[in-house]
Amino acid sequence: MREAILYEKLANRKVRCNICQRRCLIAEGKDGFCSTRLNKDGKLYTLAYGRVSTLAVAPIEKKPLFHFYPGSRWLSLGTLGCNFRCPGCQNWGIAHAHVVAAMEGEELKGTEYVSPGETVRMAVEERCMGLSFTYNEPTVWFEYTLDCAKLARQNELLTNYVTNGFITGEALDKIGPFLDAFRVDLKGFSAEFYRKIGHTADFRGILEVTKRAKYKWKMHVEIVTNVIPGFSDDEAQLKGIAAWIKDELGPDTPWHVTRFVPHYRLSHVNHTPVATLERAREIGLGAGLRYVYLGNVPGHPAENTYCPRCQGLLIEREDYIIRQFNIAKGRCPTCREPIPVKVR
Repeated sequence: MREAILYEKLANRKVRCNICQRRCLIAEGKDGFCSTRLNKDGKLYTLAYGRVSTLAVAPIEKKPLFHFYPGSRWLSLGTLGCNFRCPGCQNWGIAHAHVVAAMEGEELKGTEYVSPGETVRMAVEERCMGLSFTYNEPTVWFEYTLDCAKLARQNELLTNYVTNGFITGEALDKIGPFLDAFRVDLKGFSAEFYRKIGHTADFRGILEVTKRAKYKWKMHVEIVTNVIPGFSDDEAQLKGIAAWIKDELGPDTPWHVTRFVPHYRLSHVNHTPVATLERAREIGLGAGLRYVYLGNVPGHPAENTYCPRCQGLLIEREDYIIRQFNIAKGRCPTCREPIPVKVR
């Protein structure tokens, strides 16, 4: 264990955690919603620092981030725990783990300790562009991701968060100078939906933090919406998301509408029909977005990047692999339209 940052000491040895927007009020001897933070003797401790449950080298397309150094390799790592309890979580085995219950002294079952220095060393050895904090919500081991990101910056590596966006503004401001990309799950666009999926009715804070990442800290931002039949597939929510991205983040912001795969407590829900995803893409394009992608439908033409002006094929993708890359000096080679894709 090590003492957490961004918390308040209150009366009666209670503490308030200020890492995520739940701002859990935690009594002595208790843990917060994410179960990775424990109040011991009136101090808040993180139980997950450096405790890695999953580690792999993966392409940036898996995040998915399509406009952020296509084809690059990233050292991708996650821990245990989450500040949401999504019933269809694809990584529920680690995200829904009760961290306090898994502690054995200073050890956390199902993990191994990897220091920030070791992550940077592995990234360099594996010829990765940087570190990706993913698999579960990176906010829950914030202190570790902050230390890793600082060290990565010193070693000319980049970093990204694959996140639900429920981080507080003050936590974002601490890591903002060292974080390069912010890939946000905007899961729906209604209080009712977020009550069902995230156990919080207030999703507006996610929108504000996402704008803060883009405009204050100049991070590269892409949005993902997993379109769940009967939950987030209605046109009102899809139109709301599309309009918000266009108006608040700009028409060049990529929106990934991905196919839901039945899992965990939503195993009874069907796969998202491809036609529903295609309709979501039409909604996004109709709202003025220039880059709307389909996810979890391998081989679909909407995995590719097209010039928004002449519709020429710019990047052809197949199951996370780049088959063609036709952007020349930041522009479409046919009509010379500027294309907002970061390249090496």
